[in-house]
Amino acid sequence: MRAIVQDRYGPPETLTLADVDTPVPAPDEVLVRVEAASLNAYDWHAMRGDPLIARLAMGRSRPRARIRGRDFAGRVEAVGAEVRQVRPGDAVFGDLGDANGAFAEYACVPETLVAPRPANLTPQQAAALPLAGVTALMGLCDVGRVGPGCRVLVNGASGGVGTLAVQLARALRATVTAVCSTRNVDLVGSLGADHVVDYTRHDFTRDTRRHDLVFDLVGNRSLAALRAGADPDRDAAALRRRRLPWRQPPRTGRAHHARTDAGALRPAADRRAHHGARPAAPRRAPRPRRERPPHPGHRPDVSAP
Repeated sequence: MRAIVQDRYGPPETLTLADVDTPVPAPDEVLVRVEAASLNAYDWHAMRGDPLIARLAMGRSRPRARIRGRDFAGRVEAVGAEVRQVRPGDAVFGDLGDANGAFAEYACVPETLVAPRPANLTPQQAAALPLAGVTALMGLCDVGRVGPGCRVLVNGASGGVGTLAVQLARALRATVTAVCSTRNVDLVGSLGADHVVDYTRHDFTRDTRRHDLVFDLVGNRSLAALRAGADPDRDAAALRRRRLPWRQPPRTGRAHHARTDAGALRPAADRRAHHGARPAAPRRAPRPRRERPPHPGHRPDVSAP
């Protein structure tokens, strides 16, 4: 099979399209014919082995996993002897986690890390959901505990996590203020944001609106600046900042399945490329547009009163 492989850390030029052996599923794994795979900021960091401390898990001198990519969607080709919930021919999607391997024609995945692909999502849309969707879910639900009537601000609303966070917050019946650039105002508005702030024209930290939760996906504002957006009438006027784990455990897409089936979530892909094309990857990590740059291992911040 063909796969995008990497034998040393570095820029996109270290990626090559090569012929490798088709993997054989273990007893608890399924073999998936990959129809689509998504590229996230995680993949940029994994490609470069950045931050350096992450190499303790990914491989010190070279990537332990040669084939890049963690988010995928496809069809089950074969199943291991102990697999019970998935059958050949099933349309699935999921997240391979640190094992990687999605940028290939076939991938072996533990049964616990795949979920049925929602019928109303294309393979490309489904592949863009796992990692970004889980990050949004962790920030808004696990940490932020967003519910009906909550006022949520999403800084970086046009990114992979941000577009899903806006939709998820709306599905949870929250009031959403979304911060993005001029060219993405229409996109973010179409996702259901109640208020859209163009950061090139307005400083959201000086906005008169107050929020119950600030989901910061950019890292270009200090905690003191984020405090300005807190509701002063809340029991605790000061914000507390909690960071989501840099290394998130892979999960199946089952947590999002009901919402995607109901039409509440629609992943938005920035660009598409054919698998047979010359390997490419972002040449720089997403950077803040103002103030200080983030640490290379920047993790999303969730600020709530």
